[in-house]
Amino acid sequence: MTVDEAVDNAARLLQQAELELTNLPLMDQLGDLADRWIEIGRLLNEREVV
Repeated sequence: MTVDEAVDNAARLLQQAELELTNLPLMDQLGDLADRWIEIGRLLNEREVV
């Protein structure tokens, strides 16, 4: 897994969340998953820098 892949996953989830205007709980869940992928990207980035 690379930082770019993690960010791509987050972006896809956020795009899907934007389409879920009528299903707010799902929109929130997708946003939470995107946040987790961003955190994974941060962790991977830290590992690459060290």
